Amino acid sequence: MLGALRRKAFFASSIGQSSTWAQPPHWQSQMLSGSSLWMASGPAGRNEKIEANFVELVQKAYKANGPVFACILARAMPFSEARFVYQELVDGRPGRLHGGTGLELLDNPWPNATTGEMLWRMEQDASLAGNAYLTPVGLGDRRRIRRLRPDWVTIVSGIRDVEDGSPWAMEAEVIGYIYEPKIPNPPAPVFISPDRMVHYSPIPDPEAQWRGMSWLQPIVDEILSDQAATRHKLKFFENGTTSNLVVTYDASIDSTAVTRFKALFDEAHVGTDNAYKTIHLGGGADAKSLGADMKQLEFKATQGAGETRIAAVSGVGAIMARFSEGLQGSSLNAGNYGAAKRQFADMTLRPLWRTAAASLAKLSTPPPAHRLWYDTRDIEFLKEDRKDQTEILQQAAATVNTLVTAGYLPDAVIDAVEAGDLSRLTGKHSGRYSVQLQAPGTTTAGDPVQQTLPLEGGTP
Repeated sequence: MLGALRRKAFFASSIGQSSTWAQPPHWQSQMLSGSSLWMASGPAGRNEKIEANFVELVQKAYKANGPVFACILARAMPFSEARFVYQELVDGRPGRLHGGTGLELLDNPWPNATTGEMLWRMEQDASLAGNAYLTPVGLGDRRRIRRLRPDWVTIVSGIRDVEDGSPWAMEAEVIGYIYEPKIPNPPAPVFISPDRMVHYSPIPDPEAQWRGMSWLQPIVDEILSDQAATRHKLKFFENGTTSNLVVTYDASIDSTAVTRFKALFDEAHVGTDNAYKTIHLGGGADAKSLGADMKQLEFKATQGAGETRIAAVSGVGAIMARFSEGLQGSSLNAGNYGAAKRQFADMTLRPLWRTAAASLAKLSTPPPAHRLWYDTRDIEFLKEDRKDQTEILQQAAATVNTLVTAGYLPDAVIDAVEAGDLSRLTGKHSGRYSVQLQAPGTTTAGDPVQQTLPLEGGTP
């Protein structure tokens, strides 16, 4: 059956139409069985699914944990601001950016959606599941991009024309992807060929051959610890803003009386609405507090350190995530904030954009000697201060002026300065030189100067 499925997959790949997708009916229980663990681990087999339980991460981390939501928000907001354009390649070196035909699907991926919404979805899925999957559907004017839930996608790999090939073999390759929604009365599984699947996985999983890994996976304990601290803080307020209040009784009081007194005490003093009330105790009872206030409990220090670790793993940093530890002291000085912003852009955003552009390239049709690339020139977050921007333009203008004065063609100079590659000026000289470089008695190289000085006693 595997051989027949592969033949269908390669046939679908060669045709490239949605109507040729294969639907394997007998692999569901074998390949698509999910794990009930929040963070399952172990070596990948022939078919790879995401390790994390996607639903658990969404519900218990993304939707129920403030620091995790803040980090994903800080990643996704600037990430979704990029646009896709074509970039020319000259001798393997990148050059100018420009638009063109073939970008329509990326500009409007589905009805009422923009490139930004598509990138938002890709970042959400990659952060929570380590993988994002997109595939084109429809034809002509109805062609659009379909986002697939990552926990419903299985990567099928093996060796061509071999029944039981391992994904770790030298000849192994991705045969395709199986998409099977886990819903009541689900539709039949759909087999999607590799040339029709956009697989975005910015962090590779070292235990797998093809799939990516969520950046949340190494900090599951930190997330659970932060939630436990939040619940602990909530209980502090619910129980009267006191910590570990101990009531002792005289040894002569029996257990029945103690139980009855405890119920009366809880009714009168437990809960935020009963905070700060005067405590009245019966004979033989004594109340002592083992902790007086929130400062002694040091919730801020405990949770702040955990938030900083979460921000570090996310690639955002405490300053960009707007956590308390990143918003104090010298962190907000202009130089420190600018350095944190540049580090976030250079070490997190730009690698993500580069990976996204490479993954989405199959959905575009770039001209020859061009590639799909991202355009960040209109992203305000990445723009330097106006003073720095002005200085950069002044330096570029001075460079252009110097090269044009030296005789290079203006258009070639601008092209070389924009690309940061002076080798593009090769063969682009006008043959004319600056006055300072001309030999005496010549206007252009080798041409004598016509005598124009007046003769003695009159005009020439």
